[in-house]
Parts: sequence; C-alpha cells; structure tokens
Amino acid sequence: MFRPRIIPVLLLRNLGLVKTVGFKKHTYIGDPINAVRIFNDSKADELVFLDIDATKEKRLISLDFVREAGEEANMPFAAGGGIRSIDDIRNVINSGAEKVVIGTYAVENPDFIRQAVEHFGSSTIVVCIDVKKKLFGNQRIWTHNGSKDACFTPVEFAKIMEEKGAGEIIIQSIERDGKMDGYDLDLIKSITDAVTIPVVALGGAGNSEHLKDAFQKANATGLAAGSLFVYQGVHKGVLINYPGKEEKDAVVR
Repeated sequence: MFRPRIIPVLLLRNLGLVKTVGFKKHTYIGDPINAVRIFNDSKADELVFLDIDATKEKRLISLDFVREAGEEANMPFAAGGGIRSIDDIRNVINSGAEKVVIGTYAVENPDFIRQAVEHFGSSTIVVCIDVKKKLFGNQRIWTHNGSKDACFTPVEFAKIMEEKGAGEIIIQSIERDGKMDGYDLDLIKSITDAVTIPVVALGGAGNSEHLKDAFQKANATGLAAGSLFVYQGVHKGVLINYPGKEEKDAVVR
C-alpha cells in the first residue's frame, strides 16, 4: 500500500534552526545539523531545508551548510532559499542536495522552471507555493517570505508550474504556519484536484491525525511539517522527534 512521505521542514536563519508562526515570531530551536543526526536515527523519509532570509537578503542558501548537511544526512533532502539561476541550482545539487526548492523566483519568472527542468530533470525541481487570504477572503500566492502579493490564485499558479515541468509542489498555508491546529484541507485538495504531479502539504500539522487527514481527505502525496517535529507537549518544549513505524503506518489506515 502506498504511504505518503513524511517530511520535516527545517527553517534556517543565520544558520540556526528556527520555527515561525504565520511566517513571523521566529523562535530559535538549535543546531540544524544536530537535528539531522536525530532524524537519521529516526529514519526520516526526507528533509527540506529552507533559508527564510536568503531571498530578502539577495543571496543563496549557504553552500557550506548544504555540504555539511549532505555529509551528515542518511536520507534525501531538498534545499531552498534565494535560488535565481541555473548556476545556483547546480551549486546546491553539487553540494549534496537531491532537490532544490524554488519559491519567489518561480513566481517572478515562471519560465525559469522550464529552463531548470531542461537542465536537471523534473524530479530535481520543487516549487513551494505560499498562500494566504487577502482582505475579502480570496486566497492568493505570496512571495518574499509572505510579504508580497503575487496576484495568482493557488490553483492557477499550480497549473502553470505543472505546465512548466515542475516535478513537485509544496503547498503551504501561511496563516496556519506554526499553529498546529491542522492543515488547510480545502486548499490542499484544490491543488491535488488541479494537477497530476506530487503535492506536499505544509502548514498547520500538529498531530498524526492531521497527517492522516491531508493524505486521506486531501490526497497529498507528501506530508510536511515543522512544529510537529521540533516541539512536544502543550507547552511546546523543544524536542526533535519523528513518528515511529506504527504511527507512520496509521496514516494509511
């Protein structure tokens, strides 16, 4: 039976591991490489590293960090932050990442995704779509770490990315980020209904039932989270964790 990938998303700021709420309220968690070691021991399916300041600061995610993560990680991982050129992708891949995650520049230059796919293949190119509602409740794509309205609806942009050849889409609810009260299932399902490429749910997962809902009710093929894998308990004590085999298997039951 198919089981969706369960994917910790690790946010980097000044090379430290942080967690956000609504893309704000940055809380320092610890050393990301130490987290990688723990996820190794837990046999995580995959990891995603996102440098949340790279685009704003007009730089690329640290290649030294990607290299260090690549030397430590026993699982595949994707890296994103500030990617704007074919050379950027080549450098990140050559440093050890299996995939790159592109967000803001995919919106600014959708044809870049086609160029990237021609160079590296679709399986290497992941597009992250950050979504939040405008004043009157309409959902839109936002760029630059959730600070700029891109004027695309999530569905129309997901279709464009599929047409350009992206191998996978991460669909992230900004409003649910860090709140641990469940994914935006309607948002996720609108994307899985609209495209045929893999869709990874992100933003709001707080327990295994939320993971199960995203898979069984919204048809996500990847279940990603941040807070779920770095906090434990009602008071959110910092504890890097990952579900065991029984918990993972329960997602499909």
